[in-house]
Amino acid sequence: MHLPLEKLGLVLYRIWFYILVSLPIFIFFPFLLLTTLSDRTYRQFFWLARNLWANIIIYGMFCFPKISYEQKLEKGQSYMLVANHTSMLDIMMMLKTSKNPFVFVGKKELVNIPVFGFFYKRVCILVDREDSRSRTAVYRRAQKRLNQGLSICIFPEGGVPEEDVILDDFKDGAFKMAIAHNIPVVPITFYDNKSRFPFTFFSGSPGIARVKVHSFFKTKELMENQKSELREQVRTIILKELQNRPFNRN
Repeated sequence: MHLPLEKLGLVLYRIWFYILVSLPIFIFFPFLLLTTLSDRTYRQFFWLARNLWANIIIYGMFCFPKISYEQKLEKGQSYMLVANHTSMLDIMMMLKTSKNPFVFVGKKELVNIPVFGFFYKRVCILVDREDSRSRTAVYRRAQKRLNQGLSICIFPEGGVPEEDVILDDFKDGAFKMAIAHNIPVVPITFYDNKSRFPFTFFSGSPGIARVKVHSFFKTKELMENQKSELREQVRTIILKELQNRPFNRN
């Protein structure tokens, strides 16, 4: 049974993505490995990931970032970066969006992805959402990274929502952590990543990938019991943006 040409093209487009993810890792493997041997060289790793790896994937997939900022990230300031999550491209686009070095907090299951998983487990803060001890350890590791002047990035939906869900409910973790560490929360909307490279297999297309960095939410005056209010304020900002400026199919 032969695949229709359109479906064949989408399969090749998906295969090409995984080639672009893996090939730079193999090419730059010695440099990437050296920069993950110590926390002190993480900034160098981040530079390589942002300026080489992410750019190769984004432009290699013929996705063209269009990033707007309501407020600019300040050099040397730590932030809590949060965004909607619909695509593997979210990782690369987050790297493209923030020049400030940050560390992802992500699911431990991603360490099983060949090649990518090797470095993912070395540089990210892994969380097992079924294990309360793991969630507690995340706070300790995040504090260590913040003390080093880095930022933290979390996709607060806790996973990828169902196909017909614009934006899933947010978990408390990112907002509790931001309040505990007195760092601003930066809401970020990815408009088109779901159109460019969704998790649905026979779909996706090249094109513009719009991103908006919204005005920050300060946390210095907030108490832990206000985390839910902060969570919903941030979610509302992103949800309204997605409803008013839907995914770009072109």
